[in-house]
Amino acid sequence: MLLVLFSLGCSRPPQAQFEHYGLALGTSFSVKTAYLPAAVNSEELKAQLDDLLEQINQKMSTYLADSELSRFNRSTSSDWQPVSEDLAKVVLTALEVSRWSDGAFDVTVGPLVNLWGFGPDLKRNQIPEPSALEQAKSRIGYQNLEARLNPPALRKHKPELYVDLSAIAKGFAVDRLAEHLEYVGVQNYMVEIGGEVRVKGKSPRGEGWRIAVEKPQPKVRQIEKVLELSDIALATSGDYRNYFEVGGRRFSHTIDPRTGWPIAHRLAAVTVLCHTTMQADAMATALMVLGPEAGFVKAEQDEIPALFILRENGHFRQKSTSAFLKMIHGGAS
Repeated sequence: MLLVLFSLGCSRPPQAQFEHYGLALGTSFSVKTAYLPAAVNSEELKAQLDDLLEQINQKMSTYLADSELSRFNRSTSSDWQPVSEDLAKVVLTALEVSRWSDGAFDVTVGPLVNLWGFGPDLKRNQIPEPSALEQAKSRIGYQNLEARLNPPALRKHKPELYVDLSAIAKGFAVDRLAEHLEYVGVQNYMVEIGGEVRVKGKSPRGEGWRIAVEKPQPKVRQIEKVLELSDIALATSGDYRNYFEVGGRRFSHTIDPRTGWPIAHRLAAVTVLCHTTMQADAMATALMVLGPEAGFVKAEQDEIPALFILRENGHFRQKSTSAFLKMIHGGAS
């Protein structure tokens, strides 16, 4: 996604260690386990994981014209439309985060993302006309979308509503792969898709999984902070990988649905720890949009374990919530 995270410090893997890498959901993924149960065939497991990723893509991609989500976006009906349980579940969570953030995260932001050239439409690399911005903003509004699980269905109250799950679907996919690993008996694993991560148990080194948060600067890949984690999910949102420049000004792919413009503040990246990668994914984006002041206050008030990386005088400064410090250092600063 926005920030690449690495598993660090693994020496030569033992014979039973399982690793699987590839491309999916428009990005890269990796799966690592300390060992596989004797009954699990590694090649069969790879095929199962690949199949799960393909299923999720067919349900939630806006880049596939025949995906379940694309069909819903094209529909002009205001009736309940049956969808898969997975799609309904992700949209429900996205709506919860949309409400939690008062619209800083908005699952219907797609028209603005596309207008700025960061969606499946043709890349523009130019500032949209004011009239086009207003027209796109008129199509935004999570309040006009409903989701339910029993039976799974979605309903839009505006025919032109367009749902974009790019800030939550990868997190959901990480969770699904992790659930499958546990289903086949794997208890020590790391799953990563586009920088969104879930870990359980111990790494092949017999310790927690060492995950590096990348320094949030364009064109350079350096480590900002290393976290040793177990039994937790992690997601990061940042403004420094996917962007374009006009007249020396950088326009990030992270759009503020409330203004219609890419974010422009001192906050370079936010990392969130949570029990599910899906929630961490969406909440990191919400806090990124809210910015260095409002985002930090929101995370602190709601006891969200979050690491904020801010730009200050040409350098980066880390700012952690109390919940983050408690989780990582037992409360030490």
